[in-house]
Amino acid sequence: MSQSCDSNCSQCSKDCSSRNKESMLEPMNKVSNVKKVYGIVSGKGGVGKSFVSGYMSVLMNKKGYKTAIMDADVTGPSIPKQFGIKTKVTQATDDGLIPIETKEGIKVMSVNLLLENEEVPVIWRGPVVAGTVKQFWSQVCWGDVDYMFVDMPPGTSDVTLTVFQSVPLDGIIIVASPQELVSMIVAKAVNMANSMNVPIVGIVENYSYLECPDCGKKIEVFGKSHIEETAAKFNLPVLARIPINPVVAQYVDEGRIEDLEVPYLDDVVGVLL
Repeated sequence: MSQSCDSNCSQCSKDCSSRNKESMLEPMNKVSNVKKVYGIVSGKGGVGKSFVSGYMSVLMNKKGYKTAIMDADVTGPSIPKQFGIKTKVTQATDDGLIPIETKEGIKVMSVNLLLENEEVPVIWRGPVVAGTVKQFWSQVCWGDVDYMFVDMPPGTSDVTLTVFQSVPLDGIIIVASPQELVSMIVAKAVNMANSMNVPIVGIVENYSYLECPDCGKKIEVFGKSHIEETAAKFNLPVLARIPINPVVAQYVDEGRIEDLEVPYLDDVVGVLL
């Protein structure tokens, strides 16, 4: 991009990285108006990325914003389970599929809402999975959405690349755990985002500690956290540190994430507003 670039590719004839990126974007569904899109990513699985995706949408919804979740973790979808969604996507118009709405009105699209049996494994090759994610963006009638959260698959493979290239992300939030290994894992996600000019909002650490219910002592179950030095290495803020809380696990397992009230991600909401 040249120093004189005003980011208005429609009025420019030059061939540059900004134009190439714009040309790869999948068109938004024509009856949709999604204002802000944030991807929730992780360098590895099992760090609570889907919980962050789900609960961020809940908190934004409670603030009065119209929210939606695009479950891009096609081979390991868990968003419908968190919200207790049992119904399937069956309605469609000439403009596309109608997403399912949670009891509080959050719009959700996930491959589990298209399968007859949610326990059937998705045994698809990478291009098919990536194509499905593109269709979730362009062939679903999202309507008016203030904040959409994209629950990404773990790692830096096909689907993550597809979302970075195809969806106009306003930024990503990286979810990590406390172990020292996290520095290398986070580095992969950071370097991928930087190489594709995707803004990084910051890092959320999950499983930070366990608080003793009797004395209040914080126990670092996974060892001493290295998230501060990791964040400093990449000049990123630590947005939140989420403890291990059995209540959170209970509400998520019961499909009642919208009834959950914990303050762990309140600061992240403030950053996005």
